[in-house]
Amino acid sequence: MNRKFENTQAFRVDALQDIQAKDILDIVFHALKEKGYNPVNQLVGYIMSGDPTYITSHNGARSLIMKIERDELVEELLAAYISNNGWIEE
Repeated sequence: MNRKFENTQAFRVDALQDIQAKDILDIVFHALKEKGYNPVNQLVGYIMSGDPTYITSHNGARSLIMKIERDELVEELLAAYISNNGWIEE
């Protein structure tokens, strides 16, 4: 028996651990644009339905967007909209 396969091996994936909603949105936006999709329409479709097929798998965009809750995406988008329009957050 080969001893190197008797013990469980562990590995860590830290690369995506610190990624934030705004980073995911940026990556997904650009992946959608690169594939010729309208990012606004596709993101709205995904957020409203939860159907990941609205997001291209190009550059891992679909996998990335599914790592964050849709309400967090809406929160990030609304916060950016408020900030860009000079509205005061309360």
